[in-house]
Amino acid sequence: VLHDNARPHVAKVVKKYLETLKWDVLPHPPYSPDIDPFDYWLFRRMQHDLAGHRFTFFTDIENWLQTWIALKDESFFRDGIRKLPEKWEK
Repeated sequence: VLHDNARPHVAKVVKKYLETLKWDVLPHPPYSPDIDPFDYWLFRRMQHDLAGHRFTFFTDIENWLQTWIALKDESFFRDGIRKLPEKWEK
């Protein structure tokens, strides 16, 4: 049985090693609606562009996705990546 509120197992050895590196370790909840990956800009845009499409074969989906990505310019991805810290802070 998996529970949404269960914390992932973290080995003491790893924790100790990260302490020696003096890294700030952020706790990551197993699920949080604030950081739902399907709410990210990429998936919202993809969902919008997929509206009305029907695929018969898996290769059709692969081809659509490859074309969709190829048609996006660099700024599309750069801007989306820049927005991630704002999303994390909410």
